[in-house]
This record gives sequence, C-alpha cells and structure tokens, in this order.
Amino acid sequence: QVQLVESGGGLVQPGGFLRLSCAASGSIFSIGAMGWYRQAPGKQRELVAKITTSSITNYADSVKGRFTISRDNAKNTVYLQMNSLKPEDTAVYFCSANILDVYMKRDDYWGQGTQVTVSS
Repeated sequence: QVQLVESGGGLVQPGGFLRLSCAASGSIFSIGAMGWYRQAPGKQRELVAKITTSSITNYADSVKGRFTISRDNAKNTVYLQMNSLKPEDTAVYFCSANILDVYMKRDDYWGQGTQVTVSS
C-alpha cells in the first residue's frame, strides 16, 4: 500500500508564510510527478503547483512569485513554500503523486488534506 501524509497547515495572518510537506511511504518503486492542489469551500479543486521528476515546475497564475514547490527524492517528499499569503489562499491543500508501486502498478495517489487559513 502507498500513503501520502501532509503536514504544515494552520492559521496565519495575511502576508505571512507557511511550509507544507507531503511524505510518500509504502510499497513504492518510483515516484513521478508530484503536485499540490487546493479546494476552497464551494469551489472545485484546483492545481496550485506541480513538479516533475527532473524538477521542472509549473504554477497557477494566482500563486506565481509567492509559492515555491520542491521535492526531495531521497525522502519521497514534496514541499510547498507559501509566502505573502492572502485570505484567498484559504483552502484545504492536498498533495498528489504519480507512483509506480513494487507490483508495477501505476496510479495517482492523494493525501488526506491539510487546512490553510489566512486571516487576521
């Protein structure tokens, strides 16, 4: 079995920062692209940032210049550094990873989500 576990969410004031982490564990053979998504109340889940195995990144226009995605392949972990946070960044943040398991089955896996609230 494969699991993704996020951490690092919380309450922060506008202009503040948070760092999210997501660690993959279990019967992993290799990990492909990893990403962060978010879902605000009453809205659809949207892509925030994505990173390939060779660390090519892409970002939603709304977070460019403020958020940075990175990964540590040795730790099977993806990070999201969020700076200059705005109230509109408030959402549940989910990590996702495309994983090939030891049984040679490839699938997209999701974490359970972590709440980020930006408010004064």
